[in-house]
Amino acid sequence: MSKPMLAGIIGIIGFLLYVAVVIILADHVLGTHWTVEFVYFALAGIVWVWPAKALIIWAAR
Repeated sequence: MSKPMLAGIIGIIGFLLYVAVVIILADHVLGTHWTVEFVYFALAGIVWVWPAKALIIWAAR
């Protein structure tokens, strides 16, 4: 299996797991102060970029 194909499979599975964890943790954040919610969802929306970047760089080598 080629590295780009493997990276694609790992990326999709990893992203789905990440979304599941973010949703589970969001249940604990919802109902708190709006600034806490804002920071949580802003970070959750951005944090996935760094592992995805590392995966893409690995696949391109």
